[in-house]
Amino acid sequence: MTPALATGCALAGGLLVTRVFCWLSRLMGAGLIGAAIFLWAAPAHADQTVVAADSAQVDCQASAKDLTRISLVEDGFASVSKITTGSPQEDFSVVNEPVRGDIYLSVPEGFRKTALSFFATSKRGYVYKFVCRIAGEQAVQVFVSNPTIAKEKSAPASTAAAAPVGPQEAAVGLVQAMYANSVADGYEMRQRSLRPVFVGKLKVQMIAEYRGRDLTGRVLRIENTGDGPVELTEQTVAPASALAVTIAEPKLAPGKVTTAYLVSQNAR
Repeated sequence: MTPALATGCALAGGLLVTRVFCWLSRLMGAGLIGAAIFLWAAPAHADQTVVAADSAQVDCQASAKDLTRISLVEDGFASVSKITTGSPQEDFSVVNEPVRGDIYLSVPEGFRKTALSFFATSKRGYVYKFVCRIAGEQAVQVFVSNPTIAKEKSAPASTAAAAPVGPQEAAVGLVQAMYANSVADGYEMRQRSLRPVFVGKLKVQMIAEYRGRDLTGRVLRIENTGDGPVELTEQTVAPASALAVTIAEPKLAPGKVTTAYLVSQNAR
């Protein structure tokens, strides 16, 4: 949409600035050309947020060259159903990350179809039909929010006063919330993927951040790109100042992916 709008602004602006005897037209034309430049220069955002109820169709965009991550807010994928044709140019792959319940889509080189379609069942029992158009070379993220879950989350909480907890207990509670892919009270969750970094043969990428007044939690996706197995430790994935560290699968075979959860105290 943005490139088309930018092109339209540029064409209209070019026609108006040629009216040398009308200063108002020339002024409007210059403004349209400036708008076109701004639109062309605006960064493309690969994150998509879709609101979908049970049995609804989820329309999204998938990457043609990189991974597409689909995450269910306050939920996770239990299973995915798709047709397998047996032809490499017509089949796409789906990898289910079991801890958080996200799925990662990828298409092979020379993929013939213009869209991916499949059905998915969530851990809460909701069913979605996904139709994802294929475009772009960058990695893509899609976040699906179900209004029924959001309504349950916003229900009035118990009025009983909670007993105060120390930093270590709070860190453990935050790790449990991150593991369950839920939002802990008093924290803001931002699901985003930063550019991955390599630590030896390990490909490490932050995929979510939970920020509160005192603590910050981070969810890391770790992939073993080497030829041999790697045993992950707290020292491998977290700084010494971390209050809590949990690694879903410490023994990581070649080509396998795991998730790590880190909690640290905010600087004051």
